Amino acid sequence: MTERLIRNAGFEDAGAIFALVKEHPDELLPRPISDIVQNIDRFIVAEDASEIVGTVSWQILPEIGLASSPYIEIKSLAVKEGVRGQDIGSDLVLQAIERIRGLHPERIVALTFHSDFFAKLGFVEVPKQELMHKIYMGCVNCAKYDSPFTCPEIAMVLDAKGKK
Repeated sequence: MTERLIRNAGFEDAGAIFALVKEHPDELLPRPISDIVQNIDRFIVAEDASEIVGTVSWQILPEIGLASSPYIEIKSLAVKEGVRGQDIGSDLVLQAIERIRGLHPERIVALTFHSDFFAKLGFVEVPKQELMHKIYMGCVNCAKYDSPFTCPEIAMVLDAKGKK
C-alpha cells in the first residue's frame, strides 16, 4: 500500500488540480487554470502513488478599511471519487486550517453543500448575511443561482482565534 502525502501544491500540479475541480461541477465553481497558477501558493494537494487525489485552497476575503477582523475562505475542496471516505478531505482541510491560522484571521469560512463534514471539523453554521463581504465579492457573480440567498450552499465558520 502506498503512503498518502499531503503537501503544498507546486506549479506542476496545476493541471491535475484543474481536472479535479472540474470533476465536481455540481459542488464547485470552476477555476480557470490561470487562477490556479496565480494562486498555487494557496493550494494543498493529497498525493497517492504519484497521483493527485485531493486538493483544497483558500482565499483572503477583503475588508474595507483596516484589516481588524479578516476572514479567510476555504474553497475548491475536491477529493477524487474513488478515494472518498478515506479522510483525505479532512486531512486537507486540517492542513489548510493550520496554515491559515498562521495569518491570524478572525474566522475561517466555508460555503458548502456538506455542512456535516465541516461541522465535524469544528465549523458552525451561520446566516449568509454574516458574510456580506463574501456575498458581494464572489456570490453575486455566480452564474449557477439567481441570488446568493437562494443558493443552497450553507455558510459555515470556524473561529480561528479559538472562540465561537
